[in-house]
Amino acid sequence: MNTFRRRQPLTPEAALHRAEALCAKAEHSRGEIRKKLQGWGIQPAETERILDRLEADRFIDDERYARVFTRSKVVFNRWGRRKIAFALWQKGVSKANIQSGFEQLDEDEYAAALAAVIASKRRMTPDADTYEGRTKIFRHAVSRGFESDLVAAELRKKTDRSDS
Repeated sequence: MNTFRRRQPLTPEAALHRAEALCAKAEHSRGEIRKKLQGWGIQPAETERILDRLEADRFIDDERYARVFTRSKVVFNRWGRRKIAFALWQKGVSKANIQSGFEQLDEDEYAAALAAVIASKRRMTPDADTYEGRTKIFRHAVSRGFESDLVAAELRKKTDRSDS
């Protein structure tokens, strides 16, 4: 006996209510909600109508989403701009909204996040004061999405302080 029931596809109205509830709990991008709606079996024309309604009712706003995402990734995850931009691009956020998110970013918080990434890797690298050790630290910070010129400048500051 088959105990699995096949789910009925959602109606557009039910999908709208489910998307509203989802957006009320947390920020989501237009691209994320589009994928959800497609997964729920909503037709493309209805998907766009639902997305427009959610945007008009301010449940989704990609500019607001980019600001919140950028700040949270810098403060909590210690990501750099490059990694954040790529993640936002994957979520379907436009370049203009990504740039708007970066404009709202506090440069002191960003510098503190970079310094924390470098300090953490420095503690875990036994040969941190050698060329190879500094290269490991540099590659680690760049892999976290920080710009190479900022990483190099921060490493130089740390090296200059330890030489004094």
